[in-house]
Amino acid sequence: MNSIIEWFARNRVASNLLAAFILLAGLLAIPKIKQEVFPEFDSNWVMIEVPYPGAAPEEVEKAICTRVEQAVQGLGGVKQMVSTAGEGMGVVAIELLPHTDGKKFLDEAKSKVGAIDTFPDEAEKHKISEIIIRKQVINVAVSGEVGERALKRAGQRVRDELLARRGITQVELVNVRPYEVSIELREEDLRRFNLSFDEVAAAVREGSLNLPGGTLKTTGGDILLRAEMQAYGQIDFESLPLRTEPDGSRLTLGQVARVVDGFAEVDAHARFDGKPSALVRVFRVGDQSALEISRLVKEYVATA
Repeated sequence: MNSIIEWFARNRVASNLLAAFILLAGLLAIPKIKQEVFPEFDSNWVMIEVPYPGAAPEEVEKAICTRVEQAVQGLGGVKQMVSTAGEGMGVVAIELLPHTDGKKFLDEAKSKVGAIDTFPDEAEKHKISEIIIRKQVINVAVSGEVGERALKRAGQRVRDELLARRGITQVELVNVRPYEVSIELREEDLRRFNLSFDEVAAAVREGSLNLPGGTLKTTGGDILLRAEMQAYGQIDFESLPLRTEPDGSRLTLGQVARVVDGFAEVDAHARFDGKPSALVRVFRVGDQSALEISRLVKEYVATA
């Protein structure tokens, strides 16, 4: 090593040429360097979620988490399991060993959990998914002293306009509550119309859905028949029939219940500069450049 350094010290032209070559190679390599906001890594986690409405955490642990753990503990490739029992929800997160085939494990886990027949009757359908690490680049806050519905629509417009820009492929709207139509019944009204809660619930289930009606064969070709009766808003639900009276008149849901077209009752709210806000997250996908996506978003914000 000392002899090489000594040789370059005596031959300044060669050392200068080598330095120039290294500098040029570095400049040429800069455009090809992958730029990241945060280093990439694989998650190697699978999440199993089982809703159990109305159950306390102790109940969820015994009836949900323990049974899921017993079902999947014999699968190969499991490094560790982390269970979380909360009010009305049981979650089992499974970390896989390196080089484990995640898709194959996912299929095996779905088969094992789907075969569990000892879940409580009140437990809802489980959900099994692979945790995907998304590469977030930049956030856009949409804020103002406006109503929640107007703020959500403005956030949706920003999200859609960003997605329409060439070079941006994944955008998510967060910190807003999901829409929800609630039906509020009073015992006095049910008694007045001689109805039960189950009758109203059944009428809503049967009256708010789309049904295929088969195929009508004609000389010009086949025509697919479909009855579209899905209710989406307050007016649609209020007009759902509950019962047909002997005189031909109909008793509708709006006559018996109070229908509220609003938002789900969840603890989700955000403020930006002291004002209510919605947040639009922009992600990088594949080999997209984080700097290029950031530039596109900033250009949109400057012209919006």
